[in-house]
Amino acid sequence: MPPLQQAIQTSSALMPNDVGGERRFAFLLVDKFPMFSLAAAIDVCRSANRLLGHDFYSWITVSPDGDAVTASNGLPLKVDYAVADLPAVDILFVCVALNLEFPGKSKVLAALRSWGRRGQALGGLSVGAHLLAEAGQLDGYRCTIHWENRAGFMERFPDIECTGNVFEIDGKRYTCAGGTTSIDLMLEIVRGDFGANLTNSVANQFQHERIRSAGDRQRVGPERDLTGKSEKLRKIAELMADNLDEPYSALQLARMAGLSVRQVERLFLRHLGMTPGRYYMRLRLERARELLRQTNMPILDVAIATGFTSHSYFAQSYRLHFGRPPSEERRTTY
Repeated sequence: MPPLQQAIQTSSALMPNDVGGERRFAFLLVDKFPMFSLAAAIDVCRSANRLLGHDFYSWITVSPDGDAVTASNGLPLKVDYAVADLPAVDILFVCVALNLEFPGKSKVLAALRSWGRRGQALGGLSVGAHLLAEAGQLDGYRCTIHWENRAGFMERFPDIECTGNVFEIDGKRYTCAGGTTSIDLMLEIVRGDFGANLTNSVANQFQHERIRSAGDRQRVGPERDLTGKSEKLRKIAELMADNLDEPYSALQLARMAGLSVRQVERLFLRHLGMTPGRYYMRLRLERARELLRQTNMPILDVAIATGFTSHSYFAQSYRLHFGRPPSEERRTTY
């Protein structure tokens, strides 16, 4: 037996006898689904099995009618079942395309509702949370979704708590933002089954330097520029991102960060090369673009939702930032 596998199986925290039975997952796929999100989730299970020395985790794939599907990168994939013929599994994960209108959608929504009525566990990778919400399967649950789609989700489902964290597990609902967060979500499931030692070993197989928790926030849009920057700067940026409809004043932000207005200005100029006001405007306009692309909200409502009290000022600011008016953005198909 390889030394790594032997070390894992002899660790008291990882004895397979501590976990009853085995785990089986299903992944519901439609055309143009994100291959990376699916592969990241499945490969965590595969790697865990390898290190355990037996197949504790297994998985199947399903589609609306059992027909093969094509991923967003153009690769075709045969599936095991039609959604109506889905056998018993521990968690059914939804992995769908950015375009949430697809052939067989009514069958999928009906299957998700039936699954939920039976008290079964459901999950969503990347945009999958949107389909779960449409099926009424996130009512009363906390969830997350990819940051690009969060604004539209929150507008469509205002009563559902969508945190914007990398993943969320709330009761029998498992959601993540897709991409590498699929790794973190599945690692959390492995940790719950076998403990930290196996989880860390699986993460090391993927050179996954830091296992993120459900409390880790997605770095959205301009926030990605803040990696490794001042903690105070990140805190202020998060306050801005969470308050776009009623923007804080410079003085309010400074006080909440325990700094002076001048200190805040120096932080932004030193690390980002722009004033706090310009950065805040950038966040608001990027949220406005998401709403224009993802919802049918009137342009004036989009302006109000992103902190603009004047339609003309919003249109002028939008054109200066993106080089096109809001009305033209709405006519563009992505």
